[in-house]
This record gives sequence, structure tokens and C-alpha cells, in this order.
Amino acid sequence: MEKHIKTIGILTSGGDSPGMNAAIRAVTRTARFNNINVIGIQRGYQGLIDKEFLKFTSSSVSNTIQRGGTILKTARSKEFMTPKGRKIAHENMVEAGIDALIVIGGNGSLTGAQQFAKEFDIPIIGLPGTIDNDLYGTDATIGYDSALNTIVECVDKIRDTANSHDRIFFIEVMGRDAGFLAQNSAIASGAEAAIIPESATDVDQLADFIERGKRKSKNSAIVLVSEAQKDGVGGAFYYAERVKKEYPQFDARVTILGHLQRGGTPSAYDRILASRMGYAAIEALLEGQRNIMIGIKNDEIVYVPISRAVKMNKPINQELITVLNVLSM
Repeated sequence: MEKHIKTIGILTSGGDSPGMNAAIRAVTRTARFNNINVIGIQRGYQGLIDKEFLKFTSSSVSNTIQRGGTILKTARSKEFMTPKGRKIAHENMVEAGIDALIVIGGNGSLTGAQQFAKEFDIPIIGLPGTIDNDLYGTDATIGYDSALNTIVECVDKIRDTANSHDRIFFIEVMGRDAGFLAQNSAIASGAEAAIIPESATDVDQLADFIERGKRKSKNSAIVLVSEAQKDGVGGAFYYAERVKKEYPQFDARVTILGHLQRGGTPSAYDRILASRMGYAAIEALLEGQRNIMIGIKNDEIVYVPISRAVKMNKPINQELITVLNVLSM
């Protein structure tokens, strides 16, 4: 290592995801095991600017592995997006004696980490904390499995009403640019279709779904839909309105799960994943690694350059689309 790391800072940024606390716990306890001091930074990058620092010990993270959300709080900082804001954040780090940073968050958070590391030559390790599962280089992100289970539980309840009233329910889930939640929750819940951004340019997904439904003579259906694009196109209401105009024989309804997907107790898988990644983050720093994201591939921990994690598109497994189409017969 170029410099012995005595103190690390840890923060959570962007949208919260179940399992973040398990990651904070693992980072803190692994650091203390290796005689590294830990400073918890509240409210993400904004906390770096406002000096919202807490000294963390092993007991600081007791009884947190089962909790959703993040004990460090989180925020989106417009100030950190400016050179002036990042300069203030770095000065505060130096003043506090923080030698390296652990950032838990999604694409935007890790993009900020990459810029920060480049400008000030800071060792930063990223942990992929996002329910969207859209970061390149890792099979799973912290919070994705928990969100998936929450969606499936909700869909199971909605299906009772869909069947009772012969209705088509368009259920909107998160994932504006990535359809992992919609596609996999559709398979897991036995839904009839998933409308995802990865297939948006291939076919008219609504027309394809309706035609398949006609052939099977189904009067009720569940369709998982990724949330609307930034230009307002897509989303559950968009497709429900199309059904009303183009297929008036069907009774279409909309349910938007929204922030239900983010909350709740993390699944066992997410607790284990976050624990492994948090441990690996400190091990990576001890090895002299910097500016990488901790990922998991084929159940093995891997190091992914942050630049690749945030710039490369993570492809959805096309076989999943075929599986859903066949099994929804």
C-alpha cells in the first residue's frame, strides 16, 4: 500500500436498499478487527460537506443486520456535484483524518465516487447498494433480492382481485432503465407478461401480450411494468390507457408499488451478500486496491473498476423473456 490506512469513512448514498445496514456492520467490524478506525458519515455526500461525522465502534452496529433502510441516513447532494462542493468534502476528510472511503450506493453514487477519487487521489471502494440490480460486473446488488420478494408478495395478493373480477392489472415496479425487477418478479409470481425497457424497441410489447392472451382465452392477467421513462412514455398508466382505447373489451387497472419495494427487513440472501461484500471491501483496501466496486460473480467475490461498473450496460438474460412467455401459457 502507498499509505497505511488508519481511518476509513463510510457512507450510504442515493436510494436506500435493504441490506445496507448489514454492509455497514460488516465494514465496521472488519475494519475494527484490523485496527482501522471507522467514521460513519451521515446523509451521504452531503454529510461529507456538512461534517456530519460519527465515530463508529463494533457496538455502534449491534442489532442492525436485520434492519431495513440505513442507520447512516442517505441523501442526494446537488452541492457535491459541483467542484466547490467536492473540494469542501475533501478538506473535511483530511481534517477528520479519513484516509479512504467506502461508498454504498447505486450508479449515481458510484459515479460521484469515481469523480471524487479522480480529483483528489482518494482510495475509494464501492459497494453496489441498489434494488435495481443494474450495476455492471456483479450478478446481484445489495437490496435486489429483498425488493424482489416484496414485489412477489404484493403481486400474489393483487392476483386474487384480478381473478375475481376478470381484470388485467398493470403493476408498476422500479427500474426505469433496467427490467430485472419486472422480469424476474413476473416469473416468480406466475404473471402473464413483463414490459421492460430492454425489449421496448423489439416489439409492441402490449400488442404481443394481448395476442397471446387471446389465444389462451384468459380474462384476467397480471403484467409487471418497469416504471415510466424520463420522457413520460411507458409505465403502468400508459399501458392501461392504451388498453382502454385499443382493447375496450378488457377491464384494466393499475397498481404502483412505489417505495414499498425499498422498505422492510432484508432477506437472508441480502444479509449474507452485504456481509461478504463489506468484509471484502476492507480486505481490498488492505491489499492496496482502490477505485473498485466489490461484485459477486458465480458466488465468488470479484473486484470491478468503478469506471466499468457505472459506464457499462448490464444486459438482461434474454432466456428469462423466453421462460416467462412459455410458462405463462
